Amino acid sequence: MIGAAFLLQAAPAAAESFQGLVKKGYKVGKMSQGKSGALGWVLTGKDGKQFCKSKVSVAVVDKKTLVSILGSGRMVKLDRATFEASLGGADPSLPRLSDLKAGRVAAQHVGSCTPLGG
Repeated sequence: MIGAAFLLQAAPAAAESFQGLVKKGYKVGKMSQGKSGALGWVLTGKDGKQFCKSKVSVAVVDKKTLVSILGSGRMVKLDRATFEASLGGADPSLPRLSDLKAGRVAAQHVGSCTPLGG
């Protein structure tokens, strides 16, 4: 019975929300690509590492350029003026690509987090 309890405690941490991990003191790393090719961030804390997927589909590069971020992790350049004209105006909620790459990310741009093994 004691052995079974020990095995349960030794299991990897369960998936948690990005906000929950940050509140626990986890540090957000630079944007990277997961095994599936999806972009996201590795969060490191005292209980290990977790990979949190990006929910961002469009990000700002500069005054003239946006990028569309595909599920495969590939980025496709978009003309910002054309994109904003199709929306009817600028979208102030779009994150800057430089912030995403540096790990300066808001919770609304982060999807599910899963524990990393090893």
